[in-house]
Amino acid sequence: MKALFLVLMLAAFTASAAEPALSAADTLNAAQRARSVTPKTSGPNVLRAQVLLDRAHFSPGEMDASYGGNMHHAIRGFQKLHQLPVSGNIDAATWKELERDEAPVLEVYTVTAKDVAGPYAPVPSDMAGKAKLATLGYANIAEALGERFHCSPELLHRLNPGKKLNKVGEQLLVPNVAAIKPLPKAASILVDAKEGTLTLLDAGGMPFAQFPASTGSKHDPLPEGRWLVRGVATNPEYRYNPKLFWDAKAGDTKARIAGGPNNPVGLAWIDLSIEHYGIHGTPEPGKIGKTQSHGCIRLTNWDVMQVVHAVARGANVLLQG
Repeated sequence: MKALFLVLMLAAFTASAAEPALSAADTLNAAQRARSVTPKTSGPNVLRAQVLLDRAHFSPGEMDASYGGNMHHAIRGFQKLHQLPVSGNIDAATWKELERDEAPVLEVYTVTAKDVAGPYAPVPSDMAGKAKLATLGYANIAEALGERFHCSPELLHRLNPGKKLNKVGEQLLVPNVAAIKPLPKAASILVDAKEGTLTLLDAGGMPFAQFPASTGSKHDPLPEGRWLVRGVATNPEYRYNPKLFWDAKAGDTKARIAGGPNNPVGLAWIDLSIEHYGIHGTPEPGKIGKTQSHGCIRLTNWDVMQVVHAVARGANVLLQG
């Protein structure tokens, strides 16, 4: 019995040594830090790569410590910019370029009374229910903190086992996105439906930032062509017209939906020079790049706010399939 206990303890120790906790993202040894990040990998090294990509303005979308499609495109975009072999995998050369950013990838955040107070309220799924609310705020503190730190609520819980997100003074380990530098102004925007990305370009046509995007569907394809930015609105009111949606529910009527992060277009609307189309945020960041849209270009709320600050009225927008 004693021998069996020792064997089980040794196995547990070996497993934990082979698979460090997510909180070890900043304390991995040299060999662990050098491991390639490829499809189907997960863990602290993947989280580390996601944070570094996010801070380099090649967003992996909602961070979850697992390699997925959005991360694949982020890596490829970063590799193209830095003239590295474009593989979609983080190899030694890509790690070297990413690690020019030496700031810690995780930081400690102390939950405040304001965080806990909210206010928070469930968000109805139907437009009529949404229209009754004075604001479309967060449903709970996990959602609010997840958006603030560009990660899924599940990742927050995994980084902080046993801790309470709604406890004033609780110290949480979170992705260090405070180190993200503001973007310069973009001369143009490129949206690629095949890649599922939105890219910002400078006056010389060079890309300097990329974000995962949902870009239309079979019923509502992306309107390919060259357009212009007509204007930008933050925390916009949403005006729902069921006649514009093929999948509107029977009995739906026009509705005005208050602003807020859980508004159907999220925290911002970038109006394009084609009627009813724009670039906007979303109340469901985990679905970006994974589900289709009604023809508009949908980004996470934190990514669309970066784009808002980088574009101005008159910027060129190329939409391609």
